[in-house]
Amino acid sequence: MKIFIKNMVCNRCITAVSTIFREENIAIKSIHLGEVETEFAVSEKHIQRIENHLLEIGFERIKDSAIQLIEKIKKTIIVKVSELDISEDFLLSEFLSIQLHKDYSSLSKLFSQKEGITLEQFFILQKIEKTKELLLYNEYNVTEIAGKLGYKSVQYLSSQFRNITGFSPTEFKKQKVYHRKPLDSLL
Repeated sequence: MKIFIKNMVCNRCITAVSTIFREENIAIKSIHLGEVETEFAVSEKHIQRIENHLLEIGFERIKDSAIQLIEKIKKTIIVKVSELDISEDFLLSEFLSIQLHKDYSSLSKLFSQKEGITLEQFFILQKIEKTKELLLYNEYNVTEIAGKLGYKSVQYLSSQFRNITGFSPTEFKKQKVYHRKPLDSLL
């Protein structure tokens, strides 16, 4: 049985969800971001208890197939950005079509209708949040970050960063309070 779960965006999310299933004595066949496959069918009583536990820690079971697809889109983008391997000629449309085996225009239309922003805007928000993280941890300089996130120039990254955060990357780094956002709430 497959159960789809909203807001799973990292390995800690997988651990938290695994714990819920373990506490309910439900054997997991596989678990990935946004999806748990159980070894056996799960009773409605157990499903309801799992849903309650998920809600308590910020997750939600997804029943609607359109919402499941949107969560797959988000997960795919989040993972791609976290890999820090985006080339300058990267095409989001081509990437999502290949990864999800769907026509990009239908993915884009569905995403915009349900989320209120375009796929491209969501992708940019993810890249800017990753930029904040990398700046805070001093792992890379702005030039290296721009290269790893597919920006053609530091100026383009800086311009996008300022448009979204109100600060240049350098100004952001100098702040004492860093306005980071959880990846699952970047809308």
